[in-house]
Amino acid sequence: MEIVEVQFKGQRKEYFKNSRALYLRKGNYCIVQADRGEDMGLIISLSQVHAKDTKASTKEVIRHATDKDIETMEEVRDKEKEALSICQEKAESHNLDMKLVDVEYQFDVNKITFYFTSDGRIDFRELVKDLAGIFRTRIDLRQIGVRDEARRFDGIGMCGRKLCCSTFLKDFEPVTLKMAKDQNLPLTPTKISGACGRLMCCLTYELSDYKDMVRGIPKIGSKISCFGGRHRIDKISLFKETVSLTDEEGNTIEISLDKFREELKICKVEEEPEENIDEEELLKEFHEEDLGEGDL
Repeated sequence: MEIVEVQFKGQRKEYFKNSRALYLRKGNYCIVQADRGEDMGLIISLSQVHAKDTKASTKEVIRHATDKDIETMEEVRDKEKEALSICQEKAESHNLDMKLVDVEYQFDVNKITFYFTSDGRIDFRELVKDLAGIFRTRIDLRQIGVRDEARRFDGIGMCGRKLCCSTFLKDFEPVTLKMAKDQNLPLTPTKISGACGRLMCCLTYELSDYKDMVRGIPKIGSKISCFGGRHRIDKISLFKETVSLTDEEGNTIEISLDKFREELKICKVEEEPEENIDEEELLKEFHEEDLGEGDL
């Protein structure tokens, strides 16, 4: 069974089965089953799986998209700006504390999805009634987080590449300030925040490697009696795999991690106590930098 990954507006991706044995190619548009109708999206990947591994609820690819379908989709997209404006006006008339982010029409116009962010829960039942009366179709209001907002609009990260959330990340993992500290990164908002204003998702990618490399190594600031004197650990360079030590006279030496581990077996170490991170104070700094509010 061929499984097709299809991308829709806002980097939204879903999997469909090609049970009709259509000749599909990556980069082409196709028409797929959707809630009470049809939708159109871009084929971004194709893979083969055993039929028994396919969920019965997986929707199907119906057919190839024609030039007329693509023109129709462009016309539908033109309606979205007006729909967003109308929804914004109605939300204000109901005094709803919500920020409208985006709107997405289904290809057959059988459903309109409005995406919004808010600090708390919103009772939008009356708003849905108003919108249903105006558009005469199914209305879906979906609350998303700031990370999902960044995913929908895409962008370029400080690394110079497209945002991870809009390219390959499927789910968002929790990211903490301690992860940044464990990697010797500066705990400043501008250095470790992504386009969404939250801690960068990539802080989790190499964390286990960093922890493995420094396992058994005393923390920076610890005192150690080795190499014929008393030294302080000033720096641990994970990329160079070296440790910088400074003696009581201010002289600095740099040795490899492997050699340092061997020395630790025969020397005395005075561990530097664990530094407590005041996360609440740091979070206030994030908010003062206008990098958003709420959970990281």
